[in-house]
Amino acid sequence: MTTLTIDPTTTSDLDIDRPRGGAFAAQVRHSVALARRSLIKTIRTPEALIDVTLQPVIFLLLFTYIFGGALSGGDRHSYLQYLLPGLLAQSLAMGGIALGQNLNADIEKGVFDRFRSLPVARSAPLVGAVAADVVRYLTVCVVMLGFGTIMGFRVETGFLPAVAAVALAIGFGLSFCWISVWVGMLVRTSGAVQGVMFLLIFPLSFGSPVFVQSNTLPGWLQAFVHVNPITPLVNTIRGLLVGGPVAGPLWQTLAWMAGLLVVFVPLALRAYARRA
Repeated sequence: MTTLTIDPTTTSDLDIDRPRGGAFAAQVRHSVALARRSLIKTIRTPEALIDVTLQPVIFLLLFTYIFGGALSGGDRHSYLQYLLPGLLAQSLAMGGIALGQNLNADIEKGVFDRFRSLPVARSAPLVGAVAADVVRYLTVCVVMLGFGTIMGFRVETGFLPAVAAVALAIGFGLSFCWISVWVGMLVRTSGAVQGVMFLLIFPLSFGSPVFVQSNTLPGWLQAFVHVNPITPLVNTIRGLLVGGPVAGPLWQTLAWMAGLLVVFVPLALRAYARRA
């Protein structure tokens, strides 16, 4: 019998499956590849962007021209200046619903069974899908600010504060969407993801200063507004776009973002490990 002997100096040519740059670098590459897959799906099904294109426009038109006159005493322009930053925050929170739905649908179709058979990092499908959602959030910001400008909205603070507002909104959306990812891993159908997330987001949106000033609300509801994560986000974006306090609500928003990531990223990954 002939014994095969391999020279240790030549084994580097055989280690084709060894991650280049370590496990973290491999996970980054896998996540980027799967993010690209998600973006290709979005490009091929543009109707999937309705919730971040047409829906924000409808909300903006509805509340400005139907409710704006009554809520602002007839001054719709001043109400538009107040409303748009709040609707931007709400739209970013709602934009992540589709992420949980898509992940749930992929699991039901067996897509994640294929991922398990590939030499990719376990968390890469989730991280890649969340990274691709940046495009959706950027679309919300462009549509909302662009259409708002057509309606008469004006940024009163300058270009750099507006860019900071968009960056903060996208950052919050990426933090908040992990709730949708977690729900998508728990429920059995993609339709249920939408139902559960709407039950969460609507109270957060209407129990905040998105549409009206919080001092006009009942005392018990004001107490909820003060602990609502949407409230500091709305106040920060409003301050960056049209003027007002920024430092205090900004730190609260960053704290909420960190808390959302610390709590829901591990929950989502654990639920994903059990489901997929």
